[in-house]
Amino acid sequence: MKEIKVLGTGCAKCEKTAEIIAKTADELKIAVHVTKETDPEVIMGYGVMSTPAVIIDEVNVHSGSIPHRDAIEAWLRA
Repeated sequence: MKEIKVLGTGCAKCEKTAEIIAKTADELKIAVHVTKETDPEVIMGYGVMSTPAVIIDEVNVHSGSIPHRDAIEAWLRA
């Protein structure tokens, strides 16, 4: 199971990012655990300068925008 963290302060883009990742994983029948991290100190710990950011298994794979579905599918299938 992939551990996915969506980093952000709780803005609409961060909420949408978490939602679209969970929805895509469900459609692909890939087991994931999606959490949202809003603590600024934790976010800075990942070196993220713009949110939302996506961390998969402790690797920063995206930041600064809502990711495209194609990218999400590639991350989930990797």
